[in-house]
Amino acid sequence: MDNGDFSLLFSLDFKPFVQFFFCLCLSIVLQLEKQKGEILGVVIVESGWGSILPTVILANMMNGGPAARSGKLSIGDQIMSINGTSLVGLPLATCQGIIKGLKNQTVVKLNIVSCPPVTTVLIKRPDLKYQLGFSVQNGIICSLMRGGIAERGGVRVGHRIIEINGQSVVATAHEKIVQALSNSVGEIHMKTMPAAMFRLLTGQETPIYI
Repeated sequence: MDNGDFSLLFSLDFKPFVQFFFCLCLSIVLQLEKQKGEILGVVIVESGWGSILPTVILANMMNGGPAARSGKLSIGDQIMSINGTSLVGLPLATCQGIIKGLKNQTVVKLNIVSCPPVTTVLIKRPDLKYQLGFSVQNGIICSLMRGGIAERGGVRVGHRIIEINGQSVVATAHEKIVQALSNSVGEIHMKTMPAAMFRLLTGQETPIYI
């Protein structure tokens, strides 16, 4: 390998790979007990396109249900597998079907990565000439440019922007959010969460437990 090959190697962004394996190292296995015929009592949502770990997130738990009763789970936890079946990379509907299929089980083993419900994003934008590389509609990130500074900073499609540079934008008009992002340079700090989770936590949607 010549010097040019080495320079290419060192120019690669290994952060996503490091974060992925870090997540794997942090995963833990939990065992939940439930009654036969009882639902697990959870609501799950997609982690969002662009996630380091593309799996489902625990968005809500039914009061008194097996998941809440266990005291072992928290809103925001990422579920990697259930009873040995991996959920990583599977569509949301498939994951929901797997959980619904647990109804007659009395013991459920979950492999999870414990995460806070809010995702912290850090976009490094040296100058206004650099595109942010994502689009927003009513506070929700709806598209993301592959390999752009936003993806590298942790932006995820389907997430609701909660905060920009320390300022809440929950009640901010779409135009002002776009303006704030368009004019930002340097380090842009954001907090986001899956839009479906945001609607559940703010009472905009009624949870449907499975």
